[in-house]
Amino acid sequence: MITKTSSLLGLLVVWALADAVVAYEPVVRSRTPVAIPDLPGYVTLKCDFHIHTVFSDGLVWPTVRVEEAWREGLDAIAITDHIEYLPHQRDLPVNHNRAYEIARPQGDALDIIVIRGSEITRGMPPGHLNAIFLTDSAALDVEDWREAVAEAKRQGAFIFWNHPGWSAQLQADGVVRWYPEHTELLEAGLLHGIEVANGRSVYPEALAWGLEKPLTLLSNSDIHNPLNLDYQVHAGDHRPLTLVFARERSGSGIQEALVARRTVVYASHRLMGEQQYLEPLFAAAVTLRTSEVTLAGNRGVNLQIHNHSDVPFLLERSGALSELSFPAKLTLPPHRTVLAQVRSTATDLSESRALRLPYRVTNLLVGPDRSLETGLDLRVNFLPK
Repeated sequence: MITKTSSLLGLLVVWALADAVVAYEPVVRSRTPVAIPDLPGYVTLKCDFHIHTVFSDGLVWPTVRVEEAWREGLDAIAITDHIEYLPHQRDLPVNHNRAYEIARPQGDALDIIVIRGSEITRGMPPGHLNAIFLTDSAALDVEDWREAVAEAKRQGAFIFWNHPGWSAQLQADGVVRWYPEHTELLEAGLLHGIEVANGRSVYPEALAWGLEKPLTLLSNSDIHNPLNLDYQVHAGDHRPLTLVFARERSGSGIQEALVARRTVVYASHRLMGEQQYLEPLFAAAVTLRTSEVTLAGNRGVNLQIHNHSDVPFLLERSGALSELSFPAKLTLPPHRTVLAQVRSTATDLSESRALRLPYRVTNLLVGPDRSLETGLDLRVNFLPK
């Protein structure tokens, strides 16, 4: 005979098993800030200037792009749907300004700066160009690509070369080339920046050109899918970002900084850019918590080195000190404090010295094959053995 008690126990067992099989947490729509420090006199803004929606060949509604950026800790995005390539035009009206018009109010509500832009989509050369800070994207819908770029300039746009090493537009030999058309654009003041990173791809040639010409260095996602289909954001992955060092957090502040070339590429846990920005960025991110030590004889002492940022730093010793031994390699994980032992190699010293432990940061690049040379400043009080 089945009693009421046994029936109740059975029901509780079923519920418990169901909870064990489906133990999902409720989805919380929350923002995770990107921890990269400001530079003296500037605020570091995290930006993505190459984004697609359903109004060209993307698979996401414009307001979703804004919330993706908000959740991931960005400050600004540019909606840059294609002018010429519109595979959804049977389902959506051709309106080159509409994606921005839909996204902007959501950006205002979430404090995300939304920038009007378009992608001028042509074969190589000149390839694909993004124009951002436009006033009317529809005016770029003309047959001649030179006229489209000239119209962007008339609107005061910032223009950059997208994915210069994209395999679909390379010649059969696979060489990434700078064409006469790019020189034409540069000399006419119609080319201001270049993508060093696009999605998962990084182009060393673009980094070299950007530093040489010079052009503003950019790093963008070129996202078409929903963000979580391309990036494992819940596991610490991140889209490529352009770090913009602006005088203020505003659209005009971003535009001024881009024109002045105050940017750093942030892609695949690497930073790439000019030394004048990478060096203070590293200095602001890393603190030597044990800034003074006393060494007696050859006994070692541990330094505490803290990384305040989201970027792991990979250090290799780039020189030697006659009076001190220190680690040949150091890894500084994000938001961790690392111990590093130093030891006197001059047992007869009896004085205090300010020393700089010379390192190169191998994932901070100031050129295609050049790491940032820097150091950790330490005061050492030497005592004889």
